[in-house]
Amino acid sequence: MTPTRRLRSGVIELAVYEHGKPSETRPTLVLVHGYPDSAVIWSGLIAQLGERFHIVAYDVRGAGESDRPRRVADYDLDYLVADLATVIDAVSPQRAVHLLAHDWGSIQSWEAVTTERLRGRIASYISISGPSLDHAGHWLRRRLGSTSPRLLAQGARQLLHSWYAMMFQIPGAGAGAWKLGLDRVWPAILEKVEGVRAEASPTQARDGIYGVNLYRANFRKRVFSPQERRTDIPVLLICPTRDHFMVREIWDDLPRWVPNLWRQDVDATHWLPLSNPALLASRAAAFIDFVEIGHEPAALQRARVRERPSAQTQAGKLVVVTGAGSGFGRETAVLFAEQGADLVLVDIDEQAAERTAAQCRSLGVMAWSRRVDVGDAEQMTALAGWVEAELGAPDVVVNNAGIGMAGSFFDTRVEDWERVLRVNLWGVIHGSRLFGQQMIAAGKRGHIVNVASMGAFTPSRFMSAYNTSKAAVLMLSDCLRAELAERGIQVSTICPGLSITNITRTTRFVGLSEEEQSRRQRIATRLYERRNLKPEAIAEAILDAVEQGRELVPVGIEAHGSHLVSRLFPALSRRFARLELLP
Repeated sequence: MTPTRRLRSGVIELAVYEHGKPSETRPTLVLVHGYPDSAVIWSGLIAQLGERFHIVAYDVRGAGESDRPRRVADYDLDYLVADLATVIDAVSPQRAVHLLAHDWGSIQSWEAVTTERLRGRIASYISISGPSLDHAGHWLRRRLGSTSPRLLAQGARQLLHSWYAMMFQIPGAGAGAWKLGLDRVWPAILEKVEGVRAEASPTQARDGIYGVNLYRANFRKRVFSPQERRTDIPVLLICPTRDHFMVREIWDDLPRWVPNLWRQDVDATHWLPLSNPALLASRAAAFIDFVEIGHEPAALQRARVRERPSAQTQAGKLVVVTGAGSGFGRETAVLFAEQGADLVLVDIDEQAAERTAAQCRSLGVMAWSRRVDVGDAEQMTALAGWVEAELGAPDVVVNNAGIGMAGSFFDTRVEDWERVLRVNLWGVIHGSRLFGQQMIAAGKRGHIVNVASMGAFTPSRFMSAYNTSKAAVLMLSDCLRAELAERGIQVSTICPGLSITNITRTTRFVGLSEEEQSRRQRIATRLYERRNLKPEAIAEAILDAVEQGRELVPVGIEAHGSHLVSRLFPALSRRFARLELLP
C-alpha cells in the first residue's frame, strides 16, 4: 500500500492510508495494527469493507512507513494515544469514528478508549487479541494472589503464553532475532503455527526490531502497577478460540470495566485479520451498523455480555432442542436455561414451543420458538439456515422429537412405517446433518444429543416399527460419533426407560379400532405412571452427557437392565421379545 497522506504527531510523522470518503452513510472506521505488523495486515479487510465504510489505516510509530523513534521511552502508551488522536482529528474532525484493532493495536486502543483525550471521538471499539495492560494487571493480581488452584492455574498459563513479552524486557533479546534474519522465515512461521499464508512486508525486519520497544516501554509499568480504566462506549470483543498468546479466561473480568460489552468467540488463531478477513468484516459491519442505527440483530443480542451466576455451566451457549413443547424436550430446555444457555425450541405444536420458550425467558436467557416438522427436509433446512444466519452455529443440538407406534408387524402399513421413520429417524438425520455441518464450518467443538429409547436394544413382538426406528438412531449415533471425533464434536445417545410423557397418550396401536387404541393408550399411560420415571430425570441425563462427554446413556433401571441383558444374554433378550406386556 502507498500512504495517501502523512500526519505529524509531535516530532514524528505517521503514514496514513485512506480508502473512500466519509459521508452520512459511510462512517469512518479506523484500523490499528499490532506487532510485528504494519498497516498491510488490513489489506484483506479493506477489500471486504471498502464499499461500506470510509476506512483509515496507519502505520503505528516504529512500523511500516511511519517514523521510527530510537528511544524506548518514545513508545510509551501516552504517545501512542496521541498518535491515534492525531489521525482521528485529521480524517474525521466532526464525527466520532469506529475503532478496530488487533494485538498491540488493541492494547494501545484500550488506552485510547479509557482516557479523557479521546472522549466523544470514538463511537465504538472492536478489540481482537489484545487486552488493556491495566486490565491484564488487575486480572493477574487477582489470580496470582488467590488461594484457588483454578485461578492460580489461569494466571500461570497466561504468563506461559506471554513468554515473549517477558523475553522482550531483556535488552537486545527480541530485536536480535530480527537482525539475524527472522523476517526471512516469518511467513513460514505464520503458516506453520497460525495456518496463515502471507508475504513478509518490505519493512518486516525493521517492524520487528523497533516494535519490541512497545513492550519494553509499557509492559512492566502497566501490568505490575495497574490503574483503574473504564469506558462506557460499546465494545465488541472478538476472541479467537485458538489464540496461542491469550488464555480465554483473561477476558472474564472485563465486564467490571466495560458495562456495554459484547463478546463473540470465533474459531481462529491469533492472526484473524490475515486468516479470515471475511468473517472479521461481517462481525465488524454488523456491530457498527448496530451502533449507527440502533437495530440489534439476534446474533448480537446473544453476544451481549450479561451478568450470570458463576455456577451456570452452559452460560453463553446456543442449544437447539426439537420436540421442545412437552416431555423430555421441555424439561431439557428448561434445565439448559437454568444453566445459562440460550435456546432455539422446535416443535410441531407452535403454541407448546412458545410456552416452553416463555418459561425459559423467565429464567433470564434468550429463547426462540419455531414450528417445524422435523421429518420434513425443506422445513429443517429452512430452520438451520435461519439459525446460522441469525444466531450462528449452535453449541448443542438435542434431537428429541419422536412419536410412538405399537402393534403387529403385519398390521403395520407402509404409511405407518413411513410416518414413524420420518419423525424418529429422519428427524435425527436432518438435525444431525444440518447442524453438524454448521459446527464443522464454524470450527465449534459442539455436541449432538440423539434421544433414542431402551427399545433400541430391546426387541419386542409388538414394537417392530418403533424399536427399529430407535435402533437406527443408536447405530446412526455410533457411526456419527466415529466420523466427528476428529472434529472435536461429541455425540451422545440417550436411551430412556418407561418415562412419563405424552407419547403414551398419542402412540398409535396399529390394526386396532379407535376404542381399543384408546384403551391400550390408557393402560400404557398407567403403567408408565406407576414406574414414575419423570422427564426431569431424562433432562438431567442429557445435560450430564453434554457436560461429561458420555456416549451411551440408558436412563432408568429397566433401561440399564435391558442394555445389560442385550449385551450379555442376547438369547434371553430375544426370549423376552415374545412376551405381550399389555393385556
